[in-house]
Amino acid sequence: MTAPMDVPGDAVQAEPEAVLAGMGKAIEGRSLRQIAWMRLRRDKVAMTGGVVVAVLVVAAAAAFVLDRVFGLIPTTQFNQSLIDPDLQIPKGFFGGLSADHPLGVEPVNGRDLLARIFAGSWVSLLIAFLSTVVSVVIGTVMGVIAGFFGGWVDTLISRLMDVFLAFPLLLFSLALAGVVPDNAFGLSGDALRIALLIFIIGFFNWSYIGRIIRGQTLSLREREFVDAARSLGARAPHILFRELLPNLAAPILVYSTLLIPTNVLFESALSFLGVGVRPPTPTWGGMLSDATQYYQIDPEFMLVPGLAIFITVLAFNLFGDGLRDALDPRAR
Repeated sequence: MTAPMDVPGDAVQAEPEAVLAGMGKAIEGRSLRQIAWMRLRRDKVAMTGGVVVAVLVVAAAAAFVLDRVFGLIPTTQFNQSLIDPDLQIPKGFFGGLSADHPLGVEPVNGRDLLARIFAGSWVSLLIAFLSTVVSVVIGTVMGVIAGFFGGWVDTLISRLMDVFLAFPLLLFSLALAGVVPDNAFGLSGDALRIALLIFIIGFFNWSYIGRIIRGQTLSLREREFVDAARSLGARAPHILFRELLPNLAAPILVYSTLLIPTNVLFESALSFLGVGVRPPTPTWGGMLSDATQYYQIDPEFMLVPGLAIFITVLAFNLFGDGLRDALDPRAR
């Protein structure tokens, strides 16, 4: 037999000083939320995207206040003195750039571009956020039901998802938005167009997140906590909304964040094609459409709304990717 190794001194003397210093202290645990926040903070790219998203949301929410503070009205304040009477484009450098107009002015009428970008941001973000809520609610309910019950229910809902995934959404949106009258469903003007776009984008996009939630539910329904709820006599609605749904919060949050920039692009595309919110209310897509007439002689007019869309979509995607990594239980 091999003799045990002799260690000089007692056990306490053999411990490193760092361990001795920590003896008697309770080990602090971290919740899943704290771990996710710690991971997210370490991701500088995602945090940068999150800061940009926060700035965009605040700017959109305060658009009308900013207009009043700086005295720049995006729809009715014309500055004809800043427009070249022959070319009908802004005088001066880079689209009329100045201290009074940091992003320049529009051709022909001289409306301030900064004010119109701010005013257009609330339209794009409002439609993107609310249509995402519609898609997430429908997709989550349908996905949870399909994944939990299985059988013919799963088959029926899955085939319905296939139909929506194959649906020509852009063509249908152009047709529907083009034939709806100016007064319908008790709404008119901007309110009607915004509600219509929220319905079109939200209702026909639910199948994407629905498939993801269905797959997650298929794996969760075989877990021990679901079996325990069944053994205690819990009914299906209780298991669906009290047991499964809280465990789906992370994927729902992540894919909602990634769906918002897609909806921003879709709303901008519809406005660019002339079936979004109508003038004089500014939208980023509508500004891009107007800029196509002047891109050769006034490229800055196209650059400003294009950059606004690009930065918004990029910021949401970066933040969404970082959030997905932070909430991934397999990540370290």
